[in-house]
Amino acid sequence: MVPVTLEDEIDDEMSEDIDEEIDVRGMHGEGGTSTEWMEQPKMKKMFREIEHRLQGVLGTGRYDWVDRRVFDQVFDQSTLLSIYKLMRKGVIDTVEFPIARGKEAHVFYATSIDGPRAVKIFHTSNAVFKGLTKYIEGDPRFGGLKRRHRELVTIWVRKEYRNLKRLESSGLRVPSAFEVNRNVLVMEYLGTDEAPSPRIRDIALENPEAVFDELLKFIQIAWNDADLVHADLSEYNVLWHNDEPWIIDVGQAVKSAHPNAQEFLVRDVKNICNWASKKGVDAPFEETLLRVLEG
Repeated sequence: MVPVTLEDEIDDEMSEDIDEEIDVRGMHGEGGTSTEWMEQPKMKKMFREIEHRLQGVLGTGRYDWVDRRVFDQVFDQSTLLSIYKLMRKGVIDTVEFPIARGKEAHVFYATSIDGPRAVKIFHTSNAVFKGLTKYIEGDPRFGGLKRRHRELVTIWVRKEYRNLKRLESSGLRVPSAFEVNRNVLVMEYLGTDEAPSPRIRDIALENPEAVFDELLKFIQIAWNDADLVHADLSEYNVLWHNDEPWIIDVGQAVKSAHPNAQEFLVRDVKNICNWASKKGVDAPFEETLLRVLEG
């Protein structure tokens, strides 16, 4: 089990303290240096308790091939506190090495008592999330957005968590979402002990037409049953896992009530039709869109 030696001293008291300080010292590029918070006695204690569980991201031991700069870029004060809490709750045991990187987040391979996990850590810089409000404003689940950056990041992470739950409940192949804490999302890991599952754009598929049909089924069920549209579906966020396509990166998915939902739906269908056409599949856009809408 995860040690709780600092529970009383850090968990409640420290969370309140850090919440007050995080805007100016806990995030890169938002005042002060990105590491001065490490001098705080409570943060030093917390880091010492979990340091041996972060060998992969620290680039030490058998993970000396990992670029230490990734840790410096991603693991700020808020992120480390979230990782600490997730470890103490037993959600994850260790965070090992990076497996993916995108505009909004880094994804790391992690371990838990129940098996491997994917830990998605969302970047906390203002620039990253500036253009993403269009996927939140208009979604009835997230009313009252005050446009504060800190709130926006938290909402975005919880939005991806809820979207994953919603899609999985409709029987769709997406990673199971296990836990969320601030800018950290813990999900099912898709891959082997050696490497994560590849994207469909990076491999040669034996039957791209069958994969095209599966992707259309995803769009169709998501729209007609889960009441969601992915809003950024392409060959870049479809993994090939256990000989089947799995959809990832669903943070921007919106409900059909969103004012731009139909526009996003058309774009998703076009993206998949374009991909299929490049693979030699007959994928006329108008007919394909009609298939989706007719359910």
